[in-house]
Amino acid sequence: MAEDLVLDTAIRDWVLIPLSVVMVLIGVLRYFVSKLMHSSQTPDAKIVKEGQVIVRARNLRAGANFIPSKAFRARKIYFCNEENGLLFVPKGQGQNPQAQMFSDPNMAMDMMKKNLSMIIPQTLTFAWVNFFFSGFVAAKIPFPLTQRFRSMLQNGIDLSTVDVSYVSSRSWYFLNLFGLRGLFSLILGEENG
Repeated sequence: MAEDLVLDTAIRDWVLIPLSVVMVLIGVLRYFVSKLMHSSQTPDAKIVKEGQVIVRARNLRAGANFIPSKAFRARKIYFCNEENGLLFVPKGQGQNPQAQMFSDPNMAMDMMKKNLSMIIPQTLTFAWVNFFFSGFVAAKIPFPLTQRFRSMLQNGIDLSTVDVSYVSSRSWYFLNLFGLRGLFSLILGEENG
């Protein structure tokens, strides 16, 4: 068993805290940029009507045991009739979401904007962390871990004698990236992306 390492307090002051603060600030900035880039579209009346019909059919199916069977069959025919039923779609007229995306360029553009607002900040932040903070032990996790976590938590450190509970700065970045979702929901509300 290797000895416990003594981590310098300057690492906490100059790596852990700034990295965590930068990750929070980038997450908040990304949220507001994505809100600015989001184009508000008025929903198509046909799509809203179709959604409401589906909700009504789902409610009918859920409440089928609570209404008389004659009334259920009448409503079922109203929804599923092959001539004029609300849920009947003639063959060849159904459109999958990918075809809908290609027919509506705004949907594709919104998806691209959302991906860019996520990818660019994360790429730049990872490059910053990799350039300035790579190659040293940054923190120790307060609970023991198995050897399988070594490659995940000690990314950038090539020492097999260091205990698994020690974390590299690059791994601290990833722990912050995936672990700050709860903090963002507290800061920005539940509807944050």
